[in-house]
Amino acid sequence: MSADTIVWITGASSGIGAGLAATCPYEGARIINISRRANPNAENVLADLSEPDAWDAIITHLESELAAFRGRRAIFVHNAFLLEPVGFIGEIDPAAYRRHILANAAASLILAEAFLRLVPTGIEAGLVLMSSAAARVPFAGMAGYCASKAAMEQWARAVRSEHEHRRSTSWVVAIRPGGVDTPSMRAEAAYDSSVIPVAPEIRAALEAGLLDSVEVASRRIWDQLPPPPGSSPVILLGEMIAPPRPDPLPVEATPPAAPEGRAV
Repeated sequence: MSADTIVWITGASSGIGAGLAATCPYEGARIINISRRANPNAENVLADLSEPDAWDAIITHLESELAAFRGRRAIFVHNAFLLEPVGFIGEIDPAAYRRHILANAAASLILAEAFLRLVPTGIEAGLVLMSSAAARVPFAGMAGYCASKAAMEQWARAVRSEHEHRRSTSWVVAIRPGGVDTPSMRAEAAYDSSVIPVAPEIRAALEAGLLDSVEVASRRIWDQLPPPPGSSPVILLGEMIAPPRPDPLPVEATPPAAPEGRAV
């Protein structure tokens, strides 16, 4: 008997992705991990999202599976990200930075578009983009990551607006899970403050047990899905690890008025 629900999760080999796979609330759901490493408790499509050729292979896989799908619910969770390289712009390896941008910014938008385009009509179709407080807070040492998450959230807002215009039944949401004790968070905490200035705050939060466990965070995320009609396209869960320094988004000055008779 075919599964009633199919769920793709990028980066389900560890951290929040693995937690989402383990806590999926849909009984009998078919879980497919898309990652560089396998999840022993799920189906696996091994792929490196920093390689554009891998995107094509994933899209071909999505097309084939969705064309054959006879269930009633399909969900795509884009959770994977590439941490390295971290460091200040101009001081990091450019080849590694290119891979970072391809994996974190480009892959998320390419795969999200493909899923929404390929999903059949007449079923519940949901897209979840895993964001971060970094979408709003300019964490030094993580400029590429910050920009990638900001782009992801704005994409979700724009697509939500498009769906309203077209009266689409598919749902799209970006979620900031808050501080979660994951391998990537611990990797960030291990850096010197000269590379990631907030690393000491992350270490302190970990030592104090202030971060959510992966299981708690994953169940909280599933509890938000599907998002109710009219809800925000960006959902905030949990608290930031450290307050931004200084004000992350200063108010921009009002541009001067154009001279009389001249268009802006």
